[in-house]
Amino acid sequence: MTDITEVPITAADGSQADLSAHKGKVLLVVNVASKCGFTPQYEGLEALQRKYEDRGFTVVGFPCNQFGAQEPGDAEEIASFCKLTYDVSFPLMGKIEVNGPQAAPIYQHLKKEAPGVLGSEGIKWNFTKFLVDRSGKVVKRYAPQTKPGDIARDIEPLL
Repeated sequence: MTDITEVPITAADGSQADLSAHKGKVLLVVNVASKCGFTPQYEGLEALQRKYEDRGFTVVGFPCNQFGAQEPGDAEEIASFCKLTYDVSFPLMGKIEVNGPQAAPIYQHLKKEAPGVLGSEGIKWNFTKFLVDRSGKVVKRYAPQTKPGDIARDIEPLL
């Protein structure tokens, strides 16, 4: 099993990175978008971040423009929107693709470790969430409509 913190990612500035700074933490990895019907979930994601960050938890957002072109901005515009509208303090990474031949390695890993309904690996929409334990193992996948607050019951035992 690969520790998710070792999978290569693209940082918000476009450089190659990984999540090693979050090694040993419980993570909630989410593909996010600024112009989606689920965008208000930023508020709930930030509430989880603030509630649990002192106990070794962080939300990690990956902007994605694959669904209805709902994340058209560049990294600076996305960060500004999230900070000004939802006071987001959790890390936002570089814009990625989550499906298809150009899917980011981290999403290839997440989908393989936690397939969706009937074993489908494809991400159906923005705000699909993956809960990762302290050892870097993907524990559970959540549909876009799952409210962040409803995930708290699964986060608690992992902290």
